[in-house]
Amino acid sequence: MAMPKSPEAQASATQPGDALFAAHALLPGGWARDVLLQWNAAGAFTAVLPGNRPPPGVTQASGPVLPGLPNLHSHAFQRAMGGLTEYRGTAQDSFWSWRELMYRLAGAITPEQLEAVATGLYVEMLEAGYTQVCEFHYVHHDANGQAYADDATLSLCLLRAAQTAGIGLTLLPVLYQTSGFGGTPPSDGQRRFIRRTDDMLALLDRLRPLCAVQGARLGLAPHSLRAVPPDALRAALEGLRAQDPTAPIHIHIAEQTGEVDACLAWSGQRPVQWLLDHASVDAHWCLVHATHMDADEYRRAAATGAVAGLCPTTEANLGDGIFDLSRWLAAGGRWGVGSDSHATVNAAEELLMLEYSQRLATRQRNVLATTMQPHVATAMTLAAVSGGAQASGTLNAGAGAGLCVGQRADLVELDAAHPLLQGLNTPEDMLSAHVFASHRQSAVARVWAGGRLRVQHGQHAESASARAAFIHARRQLLENTRP
Repeated sequence: MAMPKSPEAQASATQPGDALFAAHALLPGGWARDVLLQWNAAGAFTAVLPGNRPPPGVTQASGPVLPGLPNLHSHAFQRAMGGLTEYRGTAQDSFWSWRELMYRLAGAITPEQLEAVATGLYVEMLEAGYTQVCEFHYVHHDANGQAYADDATLSLCLLRAAQTAGIGLTLLPVLYQTSGFGGTPPSDGQRRFIRRTDDMLALLDRLRPLCAVQGARLGLAPHSLRAVPPDALRAALEGLRAQDPTAPIHIHIAEQTGEVDACLAWSGQRPVQWLLDHASVDAHWCLVHATHMDADEYRRAAATGAVAGLCPTTEANLGDGIFDLSRWLAAGGRWGVGSDSHATVNAAEELLMLEYSQRLATRQRNVLATTMQPHVATAMTLAAVSGGAQASGTLNAGAGAGLCVGQRADLVELDAAHPLLQGLNTPEDMLSAHVFASHRQSAVARVWAGGRLRVQHGQHAESASARAAFIHARRQLLENTRP
């Protein structure tokens, strides 16, 4: 369902700005002073010049400028579930009981509702400082489990949603075939997810030129080891690599202890151990969650160059457990963050939750600070931008991640007039206040994505219409999914 654009949104979508001057900007090597940022009509940085004076006529940022944060794991339709599972329905609630409502929602959502929910979500993401999203998309078919006349119908809804909002998109169609290890047949609740391997490769062929036109990245997501049998995983990876050797590959793995136990019973190996022994995992992979690994799995997985896709607020919401980030970093591992089920849509809050989970696990403070970056919010932002760009498949050859020449012009300006930022003298302290003292208030002032100004005064130009459409779609879904 295409939504009309306001005149302001049309202007920002068709007239990309070409420069911004920032007194403080967070570059890949750390904070820099008096930075001139320039980009071309395609929305890519052409110059990042510290130590400059503001040229006449160039817009000046009112506060510190950050690179936009990639959101490396999203199930857009699950935003419609927000707040609906926060009650005890069984003697011991867990991910597995939460999943029943998710299946009801997935079974009922229409293409029009999916597009409305995704558009509203992507607008929220931009307002919260995300500028790229990796959409882990597994609802493929109609409510009866049959293919639409156009097999790409629901993927196209997500492409349109991203285009309307103006967020960068990495589309990851999900391969899903079984309900458990050893080829257990899928359940009725999974009927809309199921695809043969050849069908998936055909879908990727169909989507590739459409993604290229929009500037979206296309990859593949084998859902999990329990949902993709070994032969299908091997064939899908071979087919993908024949189409695009650099395509990103994302997989849920070792999220739940129950999954680890089931994998051990099936194969005699833990999930990450099995994957590393049976697939050529490399820097194009994102291991989503990977919460429950042993010491050898941490070491071996980090050595592949794969990114750990951490979703702190969802993992906390579902009671998954705590990723041992200190051990991962000691092994040289890379990481990024995602909002997953969208219990929270706030880039700063994902970083806060990640640091706080490590503090609780280690009983220490400022765990994720580094020798080079002692301010933990600065260190985390740089790491999440770098790992997120790698997992998104958006790193250009020879370019770093974030605010550097050759990369997409994705940037976030903090509001220096925000009550918690006023009176602070350094950008490090301002970013720390944004991440750790926001009290759910956003200190984001403006956001550019692909060189186009999408958010001003903390609000997206399409905010009102996107949210109205989201509310309407959510009400319809709730009416159709009540038990």
